[in-house]
Amino acid sequence: MKIVSLLICLILFALNLSVKAQMDLVPDANNRTIKVMSYNLRYASGTFKTPWKVRRDMQLDIFRQYSPDIIGTQEGIKEQIDFLSEQLPEYVAIGEGRRGGDNDEHCAIFYRRDKFRLREMGSFALSETPEVLGSGPEKWPRMVTWARFAFIDVPDDGEVSPDQMVDKPFWEDSWFVDDTGKILYRRHWKNTMEFYVFNTHFFTRGKDKAKRNSANLIMERINERDNFGEWTKNRPVFLTGDFNSRPGGDVYKILVGDENSNNLTFLKDSKEGGIGIDWILYKGRVKVLSYENIDYNVNGTYPSDHRPILVEFEILEE
Repeated sequence: MKIVSLLICLILFALNLSVKAQMDLVPDANNRTIKVMSYNLRYASGTFKTPWKVRRDMQLDIFRQYSPDIIGTQEGIKEQIDFLSEQLPEYVAIGEGRRGGDNDEHCAIFYRRDKFRLREMGSFALSETPEVLGSGPEKWPRMVTWARFAFIDVPDDGEVSPDQMVDKPFWEDSWFVDDTGKILYRRHWKNTMEFYVFNTHFFTRGKDKAKRNSANLIMERINERDNFGEWTKNRPVFLTGDFNSRPGGDVYKILVGDENSNNLTFLKDSKEGGIGIDWILYKGRVKVLSYENIDYNVNGTYPSDHRPILVEFEILEE
């Protein structure tokens, strides 16, 4: 009898663990925090002293250990992006090579499939003809990958609320009246929390004018998305990247301004005053909760010549 009772207790304990594990996978509808990482992977070069086959598991360990929600990567080629995608099924990778398709280096964005839905995505070249990927310098052209995401809303009880119904055809129940008598359109759009991510890798030495033009182009593309539609609020924006520029320089001033700037179109730096050449900038009703420049190595061997930056944000309610 004691053995039977013990077995029953073990079964119930296992079931409780299983239920808890499933609950842990359900996003909290009230959780509006987001961990954003920017990381130059260092492309799989045969000249880099630590080969990709050695570095790749170290990079997996970084992602698993810190569990970012969004990862803006730079320099990854197809081999690297495919490996990370295969080994990290909890993420989806988007983006194309800087010459289009799978060619050359990517500015790929990874996002957690259990937390976000991809609404929109695109790429543009940092050149005078932005819609033509690979345009600009014949050698080492530069680009931006961008995306619009929405939080997945799953209430604590697992039930889908009327405001989140999406299973009806768009022509049914599209119009309804709220408590004030105001007519609202398509109630399943209510409670949608969306944001943009832009990810880039700027020109390097001797390209100061190109860097300034690139910064201006990115600001233009970000600001033109401020008012997507009159039924929506301005979405937060996150800009990740290796800018090959220092805080306080021309590129930084175009994107962030300086101590005398009061223009609301400027972005903010997640690290006050800036640091290094890898930045995570933002715009909108967003609060920085934490900032970390990750010093990850294995016995003195680093997975890249850059250190990943991880910032946790809270998206504030209106």
